[in-house]
Amino acid sequence: MTPTQITRPGPASDGRPGDTIIAVHQVTKNFTTPDGQPLVVLDGIDFELHEGEIVALLGKSGSGKSTLLRCIAGLLAPSTGTITYRGAPVTGANPGTAMVFQTFALLPWLTVRQNVELGLEALGVPEAVRHEQAERVIDLIGLDGFESAYPKELSGGMRQRVGFARALVVEPDALLMDEPFSALDVLTAENLRSELLKLWALPEFPTKAMLIVTHNIEESVLLADRVFVLGSNPGRVRAELDIELPRPRDRRDPAFIELVDKIYEIMTGHREAEAQIVAAAVNTTVSPGEQPLPDATVGGLAGLLEILVAVGGREDLPKLAEQLNFEVDDLLPLVDAAELLGFATVEEADLEITEAGREFTAADILTSKEIFARHAYEHAPLVRAICNALATTTDGNMGERFFLDLLRRSFSEQDAQRQIELAIDWGRYGELYEFAADSGQLVREHALATQITRTDSA
Repeated sequence: MTPTQITRPGPASDGRPGDTIIAVHQVTKNFTTPDGQPLVVLDGIDFELHEGEIVALLGKSGSGKSTLLRCIAGLLAPSTGTITYRGAPVTGANPGTAMVFQTFALLPWLTVRQNVELGLEALGVPEAVRHEQAERVIDLIGLDGFESAYPKELSGGMRQRVGFARALVVEPDALLMDEPFSALDVLTAENLRSELLKLWALPEFPTKAMLIVTHNIEESVLLADRVFVLGSNPGRVRAELDIELPRPRDRRDPAFIELVDKIYEIMTGHREAEAQIVAAAVNTTVSPGEQPLPDATVGGLAGLLEILVAVGGREDLPKLAEQLNFEVDDLLPLVDAAELLGFATVEEADLEITEAGREFTAADILTSKEIFARHAYEHAPLVRAICNALATTTDGNMGERFFLDLLRRSFSEQDAQRQIELAIDWGRYGELYEFAADSGQLVREHALATQITRTDSA
């Protein structure tokens, strides 16, 4: 292997995509839960990555986007379907890809140069050539002067530059990135994104395509030529969008804002969510696996609703996120919880409080607890399932392990545990049940829980 200069071919002059590097066809990925049940993480994924383009895989937690990236890299094998590199099936480590990880993944006992050379060393590249290749990429990525530094001497942004250099030094056809900016502070992440795009425009940039996994809507519109939006539980392609804005892109551009709003509307999937919410309210057969609890605490939800009331009851979500100095994606779980409980609605990326939401926000503490309890019981299947199960016991007690075992049929171990934690938070606030942490027992709160379950069964 000798030093080379890659001229990156872009799309053809008539707008057609360049040659296909990666093709994913009907890929499904299942894992096995502790009780032996299949857990579907990806379901029927199709897409291609072509020369000369940046593609973003965008999705919320549970969409399987990182799992898909690892399948493409050959670190995981799909359960069904095929992944090809330049037309050849990927059956092991993908020879045409290199990865940049969220957590930098540097070896602390090696210098910058030694970390960058790791991939070349694994390929058996002679030492002199390794040094020359590493030096060239270190200079390109802005690390010159730090060749002998150790990771502990570097800032987070500099450590991630080492991660990029280590991936690029092997001159991959496709650079795979798993949320590479999410562990950085806002300013550092913005600077590194900007520099990556400047490097991408250079003919000597040593890769022909980039595939980035992200949960950040604005990031996907800033970077990508195409965005694939994945739904959750299991991950499915919900939409594919071409981003035809010229670079550099301006967040204040109305066309940029319109795209962010459109993607947000797709990600929330509120037409699909509304159907699930209605079903959960009228059909007791909707399971907690079909309608999981959004990852939002009652306190966070109440704070969002209070802010919404303060701005007049309706606000554009990207604007609301900007006012709060958050990414719009950070608000998604709170918005999902507000929609699930019937406290707010989303229309064209505008969040609007409902009458029930206003009542909850304006009520005194005891009344707000009762309002929340009724809405949680009616609209959140896991809360409802716990209440109903406790109502059937002679002493009103039941171990959390019972519900964990059931949840593992639909969720990973970590996600099942998080669902229980959220259900405990919601149930405690609504005084539907208590939780004894020392014994792991859920304990029915008789007064309000009895009133609500009796009303439901009447």
